[in-house]
Amino acid sequence: MITDVHFLEGLPGLTSAQDFALTQIDDQGLLFSLRGGTDGSTRLFVIQPGPYFAEYEPTIARDALDALGLGEADEQKRAVLVIVTPGSDTSTTTANLLAPVVLNTETGAALQVILEGTPWPVRAPLVAA
Repeated sequence: MITDVHFLEGLPGLTSAQDFALTQIDDQGLLFSLRGGTDGSTRLFVIQPGPYFAEYEPTIARDALDALGLGEADEQKRAVLVIVTPGSDTSTTTANLLAPVVLNTETGAALQVILEGTPWPVRAPLVAA
């Protein structure tokens, strides 16, 4: 997966940082760190949702995919990651399924999109499927 990520729009609630370094944390390639800002002080944890939320298949709006340079046939160039909020232990760690990060794995362009009209929660308990 690409390591330099550029958010086309700032992330809600964070500094104006738009350029991040994506670093794999675990051996399985499921957990990543996104570190950005001029001094690298903005840090998020993101995961590939499949192993934790098998039923999670968000529908990404066409305008978001167009902005990322992703067409209908570009499924292999698209990665969907979800932001994780660490808890005091694994039982209190949650993932934001309502607003995933969509990434063009070839260019590094990214957007956090809000899934309108879906049942996905902002704080889904993180449990292996």
